[in-house]
Amino acid sequence: MINLSAQQTNYVDFKQADVFLEVNADSSYVKGYVGYVFDITKPINYLTIDAKNITIFGLAVNRKKIEFDYNGKQIILKTDFVISNDNTLMIYYKTKPNKALYFIKRKDNYNIWTQGQGKYTSNWLPSFDDVNEKVKFNISIIAPYEYQVLTNGRFLMSSTKGNNKEWLYNMEKPMSSYLVALAIGKYDKKIETSESGIPIELYYYPEDSAKVEPTYRYTKQMFDFLEEEIGFGYPWQNYKQVPVHDFLYSGMENTSLTIFSDAYVVDEIGFNDKNYVNVNAHELAHQWFGDLVTATSGEHHWLQEGFATYYALLAEKEVFGKDYFDFKLYNSAQDLARQDLAGSGTSLLNPKSSSLTFYQRGAWVLYALRDKVGDKVFQNAVKNYLEKHQFGNVKTSDFISEVEVLYKKSLTDFVSNWIEAKAFPFNDAVELLKEQSVFIQEYMMVDCEANSSKCEDYLKYYISDEAKIKVIVQRPDLVSKATFSESSKVRQAISQYVTKVSNDLKDNYETLLDDKSYLTIESALYNLWINFPLERSKYLTKIRDTQGFNDKNVRLLWLVLALNTMEFQPENNNDFLKELLSYTDASQNFELRMNAFTYLDLIKACGSECQSNLEQAKTHHNWRMSKFAKDMLNQLNNSKN
Repeated sequence: MINLSAQQTNYVDFKQADVFLEVNADSSYVKGYVGYVFDITKPINYLTIDAKNITIFGLAVNRKKIEFDYNGKQIILKTDFVISNDNTLMIYYKTKPNKALYFIKRKDNYNIWTQGQGKYTSNWLPSFDDVNEKVKFNISIIAPYEYQVLTNGRFLMSSTKGNNKEWLYNMEKPMSSYLVALAIGKYDKKIETSESGIPIELYYYPEDSAKVEPTYRYTKQMFDFLEEEIGFGYPWQNYKQVPVHDFLYSGMENTSLTIFSDAYVVDEIGFNDKNYVNVNAHELAHQWFGDLVTATSGEHHWLQEGFATYYALLAEKEVFGKDYFDFKLYNSAQDLARQDLAGSGTSLLNPKSSSLTFYQRGAWVLYALRDKVGDKVFQNAVKNYLEKHQFGNVKTSDFISEVEVLYKKSLTDFVSNWIEAKAFPFNDAVELLKEQSVFIQEYMMVDCEANSSKCEDYLKYYISDEAKIKVIVQRPDLVSKATFSESSKVRQAISQYVTKVSNDLKDNYETLLDDKSYLTIESALYNLWINFPLERSKYLTKIRDTQGFNDKNVRLLWLVLALNTMEFQPENNNDFLKELLSYTDASQNFELRMNAFTYLDLIKACGSECQSNLEQAKTHHNWRMSKFAKDMLNQLNNSKN
């Protein structure tokens, strides 16, 4: 009798996968085969392969046809498998994935990419939803000749196949199949090399060559730092990073191939407000924590996200300094405390915990643990943990036991308080941070609600930018001409919180329009336009060529303000409205579309074309876009009734 509830990895070891696929961009189909090599370690009377909604053309085990069932989710091979080595399984198939592999139009070209986190790779590749099954993948992809094809591992060769091109890649070590990835599109690349000799390939759209340096800034420095800090060399043959259009998340740590949102592709100015540094470091840290060692189940998910968050913070500390590191920890502690107050706090071992818990509380566990056991014990324990469990799967106890061996004391109380308890130990966390950071002590001392008489002096004396920003948030009326001489971060706070601009501050406030910050320019433009109506045309003329980030934050505001300034180029209003409407089109980035829709709704100009684009957006693959479109259409329909 077939027992599908049994843990298949206890009986079978899939060792290698040879994948050959042809990607048809116009039809969104993939077809080809996957061949597995596997050992039977204990007798079993079935095997399962996860595969969603595929058409199977052929299937053979050890080159012989075999009886199988397919229920739309799993292929079930029904036969008696005896202990044996190097068996083969071939599956020939075709599929049109409804998730996990996305065929996106970007301008006039396709940008095709995957997102397999969880149990999704089986939507386009017969594979294993069980993260405990690790396989070495050799992947061959045929795609249109003009596109670059990226996947896991080392590029071996390419060859022309008519109007197509075949790309062959090889992974030398085993990995979970949810980390198998594809990225296909028009890309150029820049190559750097780590101090240890690992090639670091940085991909970009050809038109973004001027944005390569600010987008990938500090990549090599952080790579070298993490190798040294972790004490275990980067575990894969090479490392690639590639931006994609309308990605579902900020980034994804596919083994040796990080895919990230092209919203993080920035110019020199954009870097100051919205850069890729943290996401870059986080996904890189995952190459060890998540890819090299993978949690056995959701109960231990923090071993991936908490570690990646912590080591990304360490990499940022290397780049931006200790105060930056301490302030981010302090803010995450505040966020965790608010979560507890809202009744949403959970144990770190709850598989249904929030991202905040897995990421930030997980990072705090490592920070507190390192303080408790000391740097040497902590670093050696991490190294031992990775060496012992490399290319395998881990539980929380696997890591804690490695620390206890070197610490020579029990960590039961620590685990109970920091990991198992439902509530985050906020007071312990803040006290720990205060002990190690004069910067945090100073920041916490500044409180304009409790000590309002001192706040004017705070802005005059040498305290941190963060403390001065705290004063401005609480008491924007205390901003003086002298405050404008502060750093760009403080000036940005002025633009965001000083919304009523006096004539006395007008000249100083206008200088904010020259700052190297799209967020500052956006806020300052709006506030100046509101406060000084007689000079609106002057401000619009000054900022007319500024676009902002990829979501065109400055340009969209400019268009709306221009449409609402009667004396400013009224003859161009139709063109301004047409441009604003064009940003709702399906060819645009979803963040840009959402902002354009919002502005059109604000000025009561979401007409038939706008609403048609909203209807189209309801089926967008990114849930944020689809939810936004549905909600806005409901609001528009309700307003008509």
